[in-house]
Amino acid sequence: MPRDEHIARQLAKLAPEDAPGLQYLVVNRDAPVHAVSSGLADIKSKTPLSLDHTLSAFSMTKTLTALCILQLAERGDLGLEERVSDYVEHPYGRDITIRHLLTHTAGLPNPIPLKWVHGAETHEGFDERAALAKVMADHPKADRPPGEKYAYSNIGYWLLGQVIEAVAEQDYVDYVRRNIFQPLGLGPGEVDFVVTDNMRHAKGYLAKYSFLNLAKSLVTDRNAWGNYEGSWLHIRDVYVNGPSFGGAIGSAKAFGVILQDLLAERSVLLHNRSKELLYARQTTISGKPIDMTLGWHIGTLEGVEYFYKEGGGAGFHCEMRVYPTEGLGSVIMTNRTSFNTRKALGRLDKKFFPQQAR
Repeated sequence: MPRDEHIARQLAKLAPEDAPGLQYLVVNRDAPVHAVSSGLADIKSKTPLSLDHTLSAFSMTKTLTALCILQLAERGDLGLEERVSDYVEHPYGRDITIRHLLTHTAGLPNPIPLKWVHGAETHEGFDERAALAKVMADHPKADRPPGEKYAYSNIGYWLLGQVIEAVAEQDYVDYVRRNIFQPLGLGPGEVDFVVTDNMRHAKGYLAKYSFLNLAKSLVTDRNAWGNYEGSWLHIRDVYVNGPSFGGAIGSAKAFGVILQDLLAERSVLLHNRSKELLYARQTTISGKPIDMTLGWHIGTLEGVEYFYKEGGGAGFHCEMRVYPTEGLGSVIMTNRTSFNTRKALGRLDKKFFPQQAR
């Protein structure tokens, strides 16, 4: 089956015309190779999801945070082996380093973060530092000594945002705008940490007939629930309390620009040595390799190694990947809470590998 026909059939199954939509993008170092959207941005008004709509990226933001740390490291403003407590006060012990946080080996707790959000209408006066202090007060004990084991933690990347603020002497969001988005020519209508144009932002949804909908009162704030639109519950716009672990909002096209830069022979964002660190597999303190770099998780598809970051939360799910040996990057973003991005990208991306391209 020709590649484009295969992709069209897959997308029709993944995002029917009457359901929440998805954006799918494949890039090489120079330009997009394939870009398509399917399904709806707004079920009530039957507005199709376009490639220009923004969606919440949630934990894909963590890779942006890692890029910021590597930028500061290559400028000599911080060291990866420096103690986090030299920059930010926290209750988890003095032996935790910046590298530990980047690689999720700090041993920090990881409570469910779905309630760590606030409404868009309250964002202007929101106190992020107070929110983080409360989370750490509620969960003050580390699960294990640093360096022993990989264990994912949103708190760790929230602390990295505070490290960036302390070192750069500016707000985390402003730093990302000035040092990630602007150098790549990405404007606030393409990617930011707030919704800048409601007409171009997709509405998030949760399937009415799903376990998560039945259990939503246990893990989400009631203020985030909208009305049912057919078989889908609209999830109102919320902002993550800690932007550095999950606050970015953008289109697949915008994240594709970032991936293009990381694939380029000369990146705008990082020097070559820092790019090597970004893709270097990390180890525990005992030397055991983990499926993690300084900002990416590591996977394989058809024997090809790739680096990825998945993100998901209230109303949205997404994943971006880089396949260095193939010179390709991919992004999939959808405005539904539950979606198997790994399975979807596994089926779609391999069609762009040189040995399978048609």
